[in-house]
Amino acid sequence: MSFKAVIVEQISTNETEVSVKELEDHRLPDGNVTVKIEYTTINYKDGLCMKADGGIVRNFPHIPGIDFSGIVESSDDPRYQPGDAVILTGWGVGERYWGGFAQKARVNADWLVPLPDGLTTRQAMAVGTAGLAAILAIMALENHGLQPDHGPVLVTGATGGVGSIATTVLARNGYEVACVTGRPENEDYLKKLGASQIVDRDRLSTVSQKPLEAATWAGCVDAVGGTMLARIIGQMKTGSSIAAVGLAGGAALPTNVIPFLLRGMNLLGIDSVMQPFHHRQAAWNRLVEDLSSEKIEEMIKPATLTELPALGEQILAGKVKGRVVVDVNR
Repeated sequence: MSFKAVIVEQISTNETEVSVKELEDHRLPDGNVTVKIEYTTINYKDGLCMKADGGIVRNFPHIPGIDFSGIVESSDDPRYQPGDAVILTGWGVGERYWGGFAQKARVNADWLVPLPDGLTTRQAMAVGTAGLAAILAIMALENHGLQPDHGPVLVTGATGGVGSIATTVLARNGYEVACVTGRPENEDYLKKLGASQIVDRDRLSTVSQKPLEAATWAGCVDAVGGTMLARIIGQMKTGSSIAAVGLAGGAALPTNVIPFLLRGMNLLGIDSVMQPFHHRQAAWNRLVEDLSSEKIEEMIKPATLTELPALGEQILAGKVKGRVVVDVNR
């Protein structure tokens, strides 16, 4: 038996080759559940995993893909039986372990989550790690007191996967959502998702000389980090929180402690990779409640396995809008 997969091979220290190849089943790594993958998606990390200097992959050849959904083909774990529909996000799959850019995967049963009722495997990948991170961020903000009547909630990286889903879920729950984008042509897309305000990225692209600015935002889902996050920290309302879910704008944080001391605001780190099973299950159930099938479909950009190498370059360049859903069997 064989399967197709996107393979990243190291040509030299500074060069990798990415291609779609056919592999025999015996090449699959150790694990107690084998999944016949139906869909995957692409995340920023996946782009890095296909890049020679991405800094993530240590062992080659490698199959990227931190997310996948599909049907259990065989299982040595009593929690899963052949025919069960499952989702995998995180746990180092696609980074340390072979991932979902393939027609098959063999993984640890502890890393899987049963597909929730009301969601298809295709829709699950329209959500993926991005959606999981978005809903975990919103749940964290709400656990720290955020309510719809507190004021506008800012979403950075708004046209990306995390931002698109965060915008949709927040709007559905009655929040006023302000979306940050540097592309005016995306305004209609964001308003369709539920944005009530569009913030030009240039307004937040430099560090303010003042430690505090006008208290504007009741909460924030930040997928950018870097200078933009530093600027936003000084604009948060008293007692508010920022949920940090990404670093597309850089890992450095050129700020100071004054907003934390004088406004009592919180910076909440959101880890979607190592979340325990019960947290994942609760997040997926919340996503089923808060994301209608129609909204999910509006975000989907269909793709095939052979398109993934090019999509890896596009996502690193910030040119992927919404959610790419890859049918690995096309």
